Amino acid sequence: MTAAENVCYTLINVPMDSEPPSEISLKNDLEKGDVKLKTEALKKVIIMILNGEKLPGLLMTIIRFVLPLQDHTIKKLLLVFWEIVPKTTPDGRLLQEMILVCDAYRKDLQHPNEFIRGSTLRFLCKLKEAELLEPLMPAIRACLEHRHSYVRRNAVLAIYTIYRNFEHLIPDAPELIHDFLVNEKDASCKRNAFMMLIHADQDRALDYLSTCIDQVQTFGDILQLVIVELIYKVCHANPSERARFIRCIYNLLQSSSPAVKYEAAGTLVTLSSAPTAIKAAAQCYIDLIIKESDNNVKLIVLDRLIELKEHPSHERVLQDLVMDILRVLSTPDLEVRKKTLQLALDLVSSRNVEELVIVLKKEVIKTNNVTEHEDTDKYRQLLVRTLHSCSVRFPDMAANVIPVLMEFLSDNNEAAAADVLEFVREAIQRFDNLRPLIVEKMLEVFHAIKSVKIYRGALWILGEYCSTKEDIQSVMTEVRRSLGEIPIVESEIKKEAGELKPEEEVSVGPAQKLVTEMGTYATQSALSSSRPAKKEEDRPPLRGFLLDGDFFVAASLATTLTKIALRYVSLVQEKKKQNSFISEAMLLMATILHLGKSSLPKKPITDDDVDRISLCLKVLSECSPLMNDIFNKECRRSLSHMLSAKLEEEKLSQKKESEKRNVTVQPDDPISFMQLTAKNEMSSKEDQFQLSLLAAMGNTQRKEAADPLASKLNKVTQLTGFSDPVYAEAYVHVNQYDIVLDVLVVNQTSDTLQNCTLELATLGDLKLVEKPSPLTLAPHDFANIKANVKVASTENGIIFGNIVYDVSGAASDRNCVVLSDIHIDIMDYIQPASCTDAEFRQMWAEFEWENKVTVNTNIIDLNEYLQHILKSTNMKCLTPEKALSGYCGFMAANLYARSIFGEDALANVSIEKPIHLGPEAPVTGHIRIRAKSQGMALSLGDKINLSQKKTSL
Repeated sequence: MTAAENVCYTLINVPMDSEPPSEISLKNDLEKGDVKLKTEALKKVIIMILNGEKLPGLLMTIIRFVLPLQDHTIKKLLLVFWEIVPKTTPDGRLLQEMILVCDAYRKDLQHPNEFIRGSTLRFLCKLKEAELLEPLMPAIRACLEHRHSYVRRNAVLAIYTIYRNFEHLIPDAPELIHDFLVNEKDASCKRNAFMMLIHADQDRALDYLSTCIDQVQTFGDILQLVIVELIYKVCHANPSERARFIRCIYNLLQSSSPAVKYEAAGTLVTLSSAPTAIKAAAQCYIDLIIKESDNNVKLIVLDRLIELKEHPSHERVLQDLVMDILRVLSTPDLEVRKKTLQLALDLVSSRNVEELVIVLKKEVIKTNNVTEHEDTDKYRQLLVRTLHSCSVRFPDMAANVIPVLMEFLSDNNEAAAADVLEFVREAIQRFDNLRPLIVEKMLEVFHAIKSVKIYRGALWILGEYCSTKEDIQSVMTEVRRSLGEIPIVESEIKKEAGELKPEEEVSVGPAQKLVTEMGTYATQSALSSSRPAKKEEDRPPLRGFLLDGDFFVAASLATTLTKIALRYVSLVQEKKKQNSFISEAMLLMATILHLGKSSLPKKPITDDDVDRISLCLKVLSECSPLMNDIFNKECRRSLSHMLSAKLEEEKLSQKKESEKRNVTVQPDDPISFMQLTAKNEMSSKEDQFQLSLLAAMGNTQRKEAADPLASKLNKVTQLTGFSDPVYAEAYVHVNQYDIVLDVLVVNQTSDTLQNCTLELATLGDLKLVEKPSPLTLAPHDFANIKANVKVASTENGIIFGNIVYDVSGAASDRNCVVLSDIHIDIMDYIQPASCTDAEFRQMWAEFEWENKVTVNTNIIDLNEYLQHILKSTNMKCLTPEKALSGYCGFMAANLYARSIFGEDALANVSIEKPIHLGPEAPVTGHIRIRAKSQGMALSLGDKINLSQKKTSL
């Protein structure tokens, strides 16, 4: 950012007339006005020049009447003025008046005030005219010895800039700065000097570093960061230097600055693959996560740990640090905890799974004792899922986990209880030895379950896996206890009628005076029942569900009673006991049917529930072997198939993940020795430092690192035509949260274009960060202009604008070339993601924006269309492949993706193949998209509409 842009905030509040002041009035103010008037006039001059006005007649006036003034505000404004004012004639020669300016700044470089000296040195960094700088070189050199550090560090910057642009003016700059660095004590001055040596004379920088490498820990953090950068570059360019500097990097891991520790750890990982180095870097990352308070910093460092885990040789080292990683769970942020648990789960092994489970069990217990927080329930759910995954992968741990998790079935948080129920269902099916324990614990907590959904699941598990006579009797006892007094209708009518019961208390009311038949007065005490109305929450749980009208649980109960009754018949040989048990089960079903048909429930029973309960009554009345097989074998077999398919899918995804991480090398592949690689081949390879910077920017940049040329060519957008006086094209570089436009501007005329400015505007949730600076283009010259655009959310955006310029020597109005629009693709921000079916349904119900897209394609195969949509939208199909296999003429699938801003996108594909139209008929149907924001739903719908049709090759 230029000095002119830095003072925009100062200038923006300058009062301006409706029309800009004339050059004559400004000249009078600058000549005859006081200091305040001259200051205001100079501000107006700067604004007018920035807006493209040419005021050549004021140059000498400012030199004569403003430049000699010692007012600090005027001196600051003059620095801006001399930066933006044209200093050359149209033919490129330096204006004669600038000699006077040069003399004035030579005096400012010798001024006793250190601020004036320092700000003047900063201004000289902006000058591009060697004729102006040459007379000032002795004064600039002298500033290196000034007493104040502000002057010295700006003198180093000025010398570096002049040496880079005009080396002949100060050819001994590296030697001069090296001597300055050896004797300097101030940290900021040493940092600037060392940075200059890195870029101007790397050998001298290394010589200096070798003399003080043992004192690096005592340096300031700004200098330490520069040292880390130097070591990184040197060691990648010359690997033989690693042994020389790697000890220095180890020492910097102990720095007091978090930034230095982070950079040193990253450098150490790239320089060495030794287990000790990886462990030291990982330990440093973990300490940073724990000590830093900013959640964004925690997430960034966690990502670095996850990247370390992706390397096969590093995973074993990180497995020993799982317990240290779990210390991060003390952070209250849910996203940090989620990433930490996932990382720990990926690193768990048989050696540390027991310790991991102990820590997770403690965390689960903590969530019960902590005051309810908005994320407490979600964190508890994450812990349950993590313990579930541990138990599935390491069955020996299931016995330790189940007793703790079963307590959550009675939790008020239905999501956590549902996860526990899913885990229990899977565990009881897979681990035969744990079935007695699970049934026992389930019976203990059964009466305390508060959610009807969890109650139905618990009923199913008990009905399916209670295999002993005692367990079956216990289930029946719990059901009777949960149902309350039967028949339900009669008992409820009695309660509503208020009939007295022995336990009800009777109290004496106030006395009343009555008139008897004989005409005399009598006093009577009124007896009133003090029986409190029974609250709804005091009802047994199952009875409460039924009175609320939820008869789906009654259908589930009927199925459970049928299963256990059929199983009881096969276990008990006494006919009397068999009939008694079946009769009791049928009585419970009958009383529920009676209740459903009555007017007591808030909602009447549905026909489907009536049919289900009636079917169960018929099955129990007949007790046929066929029904016994269907109820007691087929249900469990279906569950087994579902769990097997789920396990295969998990193994397949893990296999794909491992294949991505494993580098496959063929036996006959040549071995590449870096020491034997020719220099020209080394120079042609991508710089490792640049590759790592690209990798730090996200997935898009990693793709560019693999094939940078092809990726860049694909993102070049032509902005103007070849016949326009100014040709422009832009390379759109998308980072995670911003877009960098690298615009190439070519002057195709024979004129000099002055004040050539790229003016941009945005449409959508985009924001232009800064206005690009104007520049001057010689005939047939070209230049690159960069502009930054901030992105706030995931939606399609448009960048548009024009290029305006003045032709040298022409008196006409400004010329303008309109640019083509740049469309920002939403796919740069969307990444495939996974979620559970329960989460998908919950988000589907919560998201308020829906976009329905009608299928309009030339694809004739259902699976091919689905794969085409997945490829076009970067979404992931949550529906298992087995469910989509085969051919039945229609298909339904759920898709899910997540943006880099944390926004969720859901889609449901419902398509069919109209067979009656022939085998070549295209797929029809619709796609429903739901998102939390309107922009994302609309943008994703537009993307699907644009890419529905498959282009022919």
